[in-house]
Amino acid sequence: MTDEIPEIDSVTGTGIPLRGNDIDTDQIIPARFMKVVTFDGLGEFAFFDQRFDEDDNQKDHPFNEPQFQDASVLAVNANFGCGSSREHAPQALMRWGIDAIVGESFAEIFAGNCLALGIPTVTADHETVVELQEWIDENPDGEIHVDVEEETVTYGDTTVEATVDDAQRRALTEGVWDTTALMKSNADAVAEKAAELPYVDV
Repeated sequence: MTDEIPEIDSVTGTGIPLRGNDIDTDQIIPARFMKVVTFDGLGEFAFFDQRFDEDDNQKDHPFNEPQFQDASVLAVNANFGCGSSREHAPQALMRWGIDAIVGESFAEIFAGNCLALGIPTVTADHETVVELQEWIDENPDGEIHVDVEEETVTYGDTTVEATVDDAQRRALTEGVWDTTALMKSNADAVAEKAAELPYVDV
């Protein structure tokens, strides 16, 4: 019984463009903010060193722009989320308000950590992503519809093809992306199987 885990067929929301290749997890959430006991509150520290100088004055960054504060679809370029495997990075993005990410490519571990939170990481070619980022700049209040099942991204009058990893697409659309909740909801079956195994002491 997996009713506790929502099926994620699509995500709709306004966008925020973040340009640049090889944006790593240390940029997404600096290491000094990873000492928290829980992930609560990490959102305010997303891209902190890119957003503020040493005197906490704001720099020019999309996450500081007022027109993007309610955005939930992040548009990025190539190799987003590279670097360390820290799960704090997608946790910070989720807590900032991001529900889906459209990009040219993602680091594999980062994409896996996003999946564990129910955040689709959808890929498209360079030209498609750049056009989406430009449209978001011109239409900060415009909605973007990321269809995980159909593998499309729709904004304005435009619908473009995108790619969702097959395993990710199945996990999201079938509601089996949260493995912890999945195991908890099947605790009886897990205990029953464990009792059958001679090498497990229960």
